[in-house]
Amino acid sequence: MRRYIPRTIALVYLLVVLVGPLVMVFRRAFDNGAGHIWDTLSATDTVHAFKITLLITAIAVPANTIFGIVCALAIVRRRFPLKGLVNAFVDLPLALSPVVVGLALFLLYGQDGWFGGWLDAHGIQMLFALPAMVLATVFVSVPFVAREVVPTLREIGDEQEQAARTLGASSWQTFWRITLPSIRWAVIYGVVLTTARCLGEYGAVAIVSGRISGQTETATLSVEDHYSNFDLSGAYAISLVLAAMAVVVLLAMTFLKPKEEAAAS
Repeated sequence: MRRYIPRTIALVYLLVVLVGPLVMVFRRAFDNGAGHIWDTLSATDTVHAFKITLLITAIAVPANTIFGIVCALAIVRRRFPLKGLVNAFVDLPLALSPVVVGLALFLLYGQDGWFGGWLDAHGIQMLFALPAMVLATVFVSVPFVAREVVPTLREIGDEQEQAARTLGASSWQTFWRITLPSIRWAVIYGVVLTTARCLGEYGAVAIVSGRISGQTETATLSVEDHYSNFDLSGAYAISLVLAAMAVVVLLAMTFLKPKEEAAAS
């Protein structure tokens, strides 16, 4: 009987912390009927907010995937000065509040910032525009691919890579034919986590975007905009779509995890 106690506690905790809020979002979204949900989701500003969110995600995820793989290879396969510092800095976005990240970008690229004057002189709009939103999202989602790939690289070792080089394979051929197939599930799992982080980013983007409805507003910012304007059903409707995206990501992780473990074994 005692063995079921931890499972029961874990299940109750998940129901209270995760499932309960999702159920409430789903229920409250229909307070004013399905028609209001459609009106909210089909509104021009809402559609644009989701387009911006998906565009930022489409830019940030590939960028962090490439960086994560390169960074993991450097940490595990290379020796260079300050490697421990680089390894620690990869985790910096996990320790910093996204609001602090947004404020730091604001101080760097604002008119009185280090680069703000130069950008203004060359007619480059960084803050309150897509570039700053992308940069903020990239920053907060940096660690996930690297942190999935690093332990996998350490586990598989480099014997096969050394054998390939001995047989005359170039570094590029070794990567594509030996290394990448060995870490592919770790990369995919990291990409799933990065995607989830990018879709749900709020704090850093809220600081640097200017939150201009129909221009620089993401889906998460649109939720707060509707909520602040007392359109609770509209806020819940957008939240419902974001929650559905999260469920899709969760299902992807559920299906990918066994494959990753099988590949690692």
